Amino acid sequence: MSAARRPRYERRSAGDRRQALIAAAIESLKRHGHEGLSVRRVAARAGVSIGLINHHFPNKDALVAESYRQFSRQLAAGFQAAVDRAPRRPRARLSAFIAAVFSKPNLDPQVLTAWVVFWGLFRQSPEMRRAHREEGRGYGALPGLLVRDLLKEAGKSRFQARLATIGLTAMLDGLWLEWCLDPRGFRPAEAVALCEDWIDRVALKAAPETA
Repeated sequence: MSAARRPRYERRSAGDRRQALIAAAIESLKRHGHEGLSVRRVAARAGVSIGLINHHFPNKDALVAESYRQFSRQLAAGFQAAVDRAPRRPRARLSAFIAAVFSKPNLDPQVLTAWVVFWGLFRQSPEMRRAHREEGRGYGALPGLLVRDLLKEAGKSRFQARLATIGLTAMLDGLWLEWCLDPRGFRPAEAVALCEDWIDRVALKAAPETA
């Protein structure tokens, strides 16, 4: 006798349903951009009623902000995993992070689509601004920690590490966005080489601070 057919809908905990809605919102944004903000579209993708979304989130902005948190944490976890696989030397760990930024899934065009939607909501959504302050841009605190360890090994100060982190993050963001907009302009490996060269020429060569 064949196994009994499983019911179409299974009972799930409130936490599972909430996570399913967040996952559906992320996929909807990645696939459809601003049109993916539709609560009706998210509900259809999650296989639930619109009323269930309203039960778990007070408004659409709260759902999108929570999706931003989850999306950012997923990317940060991938970067952290790449760093954890690298040798324990500070430069090797930082190089592994830079390489991961210019690798999949971060180079997936759908990732840019989702970021464009999130960025567009910062001005009008207090929930999004709060989520951005908490999560950053998908990097978390990782680049700051990696740069600090590298410059500490080189005898640089915390102040220099802070400025170097700002500079490196700006390079990463700018090169990543430029590649996403026109992948024919340069290869990801060239972006990695530019960042590595900047670390050698600027971050590590910065003159030590005087008293």
